[in-house]
Amino acid sequence: MSETKTALVTGANKGIGYEIAAGLGALGWSVGIGARDRTRRDEAVARLRATGVDAFAVPLDVTDDRSVAEAADLIADRAGHLDALVNNAGITGGHPQQPSTVDPDVIRAVVETNVIGVIRVTNAMLPLLRQAPSPRIVNMSSSVGSLTRQAGPGSETTTGPVAVAYAPSKTFLNAVTLQYVQELAGTNILVNCACPGFVATDLNGFRGLRSPQEGAATAIRLATLPDHGPTGGFFEDAGVVPW
Repeated sequence: MSETKTALVTGANKGIGYEIAAGLGALGWSVGIGARDRTRRDEAVARLRATGVDAFAVPLDVTDDRSVAEAADLIADRAGHLDALVNNAGITGGHPQQPSTVDPDVIRAVVETNVIGVIRVTNAMLPLLRQAPSPRIVNMSSSVGSLTRQAGPGSETTTGPVAVAYAPSKTFLNAVTLQYVQELAGTNILVNCACPGFVATDLNGFRGLRSPQEGAATAIRLATLPDHGPTGGFFEDAGVVPW
C-alpha cells in the first residue's frame, strides 16, 4: 500500500469543498476532487495542481448509483484504499421554504443529495476505507440541523430563517451519521459531523460571514484525527455542537 494518504472530497470544485481539498493537499495528501460538472472539476484540479497539490479528478454525481460506483472503481485503481471521505456535496433547495407552502418535490431533491447521496457514497467507499490504517469519514452538516439550537430562544437569529427542506436534511444527516458510528463501533473508522459556520458561498448568495478557508478548518481537523480520536461527534471551530 502506498504511504501517501488519499482523500475524496465530494462537491470539491468550489467553496468549502475546494478549500478542504486544498488544506488536505497542503498536508501532502492526494485528493480526489469529486464533482458533477466536468469543466468546473477540471478547473479546480488544475488550480490545485498549480499550488503543488496532488489533486485528481473524480467524476461524481452523488445522486446516481452508476456514477458513485465508477468513482469507487477509479479510486481503487489509483490508490487501492481511501484514508478519508469528506461528504461535502449538498444543496439548499432554494428559498423560501415555509413548511405550509413548500413543494414536497423540493424536500425530496434535497434529501436525495444531502442524505441519501451521503449514504450512497459512503457505502461505495467503505471497502476502500477498510483498507486504510486510520480511515476517517466526515459528514458536512450545519448548526441549522441542531434541534437544540433550532428550539432555543432566538433560534431565528442563531440558525437562520425557516428552511424546511435544508435544515431537516442536516438533522437527518446527523442521525444517519450516528447510525454509521454504531455499525462501525470496534473498527478503526472514525465518523463525525462538521459544521463550517455561516460561510460566504454561492449556496447562500455569498451572505456568509466566514471565508471558505475558515469553513474548511473543522473538516480538515476531523479528516486527520489521530488514532483514538473522537467518533460520533458534531463539531464546529468553537467545540461541540449540541444535537
